Amino acid sequence: MNILFFAALREQLGCAHCDIDLPLPASLATVRAALIQHFPQQAERLAAGRALAAINQTLINDEDTPINSGDEVAFFPPVTGG
Repeated sequence: MNILFFAALREQLGCAHCDIDLPLPASLATVRAALIQHFPQQAERLAAGRALAAINQTLINDEDTPINSGDEVAFFPPVTGG
């Protein structure tokens, strides 16, 4: 599964994407846990409530949301405006 990172999260992780092997379908929580294991030094930044997630360019709040083969998964920091 190819996972994309955007904005400051991309800079903090030092990469724009990573590949993680997971059996599919997988939940967003499973993907997030795999990312935290892959980037343990950034666990706090990747935690639920800290990094937003999108599947197929739709913001997802439910950690039980399934991710299927071919889905685009992206993580990014909370967006603020002014």
